[in-house]
Amino acid sequence: MTRRPQIALLVETSNAYARGLLHGIVRYIREHRPWSIHLPELGRGDRPPSWFEGWSGHGIIARIENRRIAQAVLRSGLPAVDVSAARLVPQLPWVETNDQKIARLAADHLLERGFKHFAFCGDDRFNWSRWRCEHFVECIKNAGGTCDVHTIDVDAAPKQQDAALARWMRRLPKPVGVMACFDIRGQQVLDACRRLGVAVPDEVAVVGVDNDELLCDLADPPLSSVIPDAHRTGYAAASLLDRMMSGSKVKAEATLIDPVGLVTRQSTDVLAIDDRDVSAAVRYIREHACEGIGVNDVLAAVPLSRRVLEARFKKLVGRTPHEQILRTQLARVQELLRETNLPLTTIADRAGFKHAEYLSVVFKKHLGVPPSQYRAQSGR
Repeated sequence: MTRRPQIALLVETSNAYARGLLHGIVRYIREHRPWSIHLPELGRGDRPPSWFEGWSGHGIIARIENRRIAQAVLRSGLPAVDVSAARLVPQLPWVETNDQKIARLAADHLLERGFKHFAFCGDDRFNWSRWRCEHFVECIKNAGGTCDVHTIDVDAAPKQQDAALARWMRRLPKPVGVMACFDIRGQQVLDACRRLGVAVPDEVAVVGVDNDELLCDLADPPLSSVIPDAHRTGYAAASLLDRMMSGSKVKAEATLIDPVGLVTRQSTDVLAIDDRDVSAAVRYIREHACEGIGVNDVLAAVPLSRRVLEARFKKLVGRTPHEQILRTQLARVQELLRETNLPLTTIADRAGFKHAEYLSVVFKKHLGVPPSQYRAQSGR
């Protein structure tokens, strides 16, 4: 009988993203050969478990976020894949989120709501926060806007952190769309707004990253959040490690995994468009796009000619009414593919497409993959 590979997973279980990585690894194991897993109870920044020194396993998947873990993984001499953006062991292959696309999703989400002022709240301890900040600022700049940036000093006392965040929030022009580097920062921004008496989302709209459902729902109001594809990231890391353990050479380069979408909750459920007619058109599309409406239906809801609506809509929203309808429909399709096992014919009907075949063509054109592949990558 072939001995099962012994695999150490040095991945914390204390946050939703890391647990998503583990689910992706489990999925890979179920679809391929079985592994014997060694999963210690770790938090971010913890030292390696005592048993790891001298452990005689076959491979490692690790979130290498401190020097002690880095040194322990290197000393082992075993095939290893890094699933952290810290890059403390550059000679290892690493699998991480595509932070450029995460930032773009958040920026598009806030731009779509008509904001003219933007801000980013980050954490300079982490590369992924810095990268998200850089890309978010770039997206806003390319759209003709400016972005204010605040970094929370985690070495300061909690009261000092809160005071600095409050000063920043007071200074920001309102209304403003804020991207937080991850959901915990988003919750802190919402807490600061509540203490200051700032209305959310009317004066400040906030979007986080990770879609930690418990954290997002506990936030007041519930927090909108970008969904990184943690499952696919873990799956890709497991696939790389399997190749390495089989003797294949894997380059020490990045595999970046695109996010799967964005969940809109109350923290960004607002329109900050000064043009009342365009605002009404956007809201009508948001509420009725999946009923199979067309531009003529939108025109029936606003007192504008097609030419005037399209010109003003394009100027303020950045796309035509038709493009906005299709964008809303495809977002619903992605949600149903991720969260249900409904057949494509049913999904097409629920998203306002007359035929599943047409939906497949449009989906692949705009998302780059057919619906079946998107669903498989999402773990369904």
